[in-house]
Amino acid sequence: MKSILSILLVFFFITASAQHTRLNGYALYVFDDQFDSYYDNNNYYEGKFKGGLQWGVGLEYTPSPMNGIELIYLNQQTTALTTYAIPGSGVKTTNFDVGFNWLLLAGNRYMRKPGSKVEGFGGFMLGAAFINVDNPVNGNSNSATKFAWGFRLGANIWASERVAIKLKTQVLSAVQGAGGGLYFGTGGGGVGVSTYSSMYQFGLGGGIAFALGGGSKTTAPSTTVPQ
Repeated sequence: MKSILSILLVFFFITASAQHTRLNGYALYVFDDQFDSYYDNNNYYEGKFKGGLQWGVGLEYTPSPMNGIELIYLNQQTTALTTYAIPGSGVKTTNFDVGFNWLLLAGNRYMRKPGSKVEGFGGFMLGAAFINVDNPVNGNSNSATKFAWGFRLGANIWASERVAIKLKTQVLSAVQGAGGGLYFGTGGGGVGVSTYSSMYQFGLGGGIAFALGGGSKTTAPSTTVPQ
């Protein structure tokens, strides 16, 4: 994860020297998200990721007034109260500690009337979710990397040419990998419970945007014909 993040950050910080680049900060409330997987009566699990704060940063380059490309990092630390059954071990319930690290590349589309301080946007995100799980009962831990995608809608309210307040809603999903799984370590002789189901996280919040270089230039193109 560190090597991937370093390479992408170097690339985007190079673009930051150009005009039409934005530094975005995010803070959202992520709602509870249920998950489950069922094989048979002796091999299943079900639980819920507890909602809470998700924070992050993004570096965005706007090659044209109505389009942007953004590298985003998001973090959430939460718990997952999980009931699970393993053959020979019976049914157990554990409140696992879970950490989500999302690394996403987003394409943004902007809409803004000439002279307006409100800039609407929407976009699609693709990347990876790095998920860490710790069992507080026995100290076991495990991690997994999942393909991730999401989409979002929102608005920037520009208080000045360089500073805007962000309002947005988003959905993120970590998609199952073929033959892969995320361990919720149980300590039962190396036996774990793996998840193969997709997850969806709905977030609502906002943040702040700083226009670097030439300031905010995302305005609708003029249709006036010179005389």
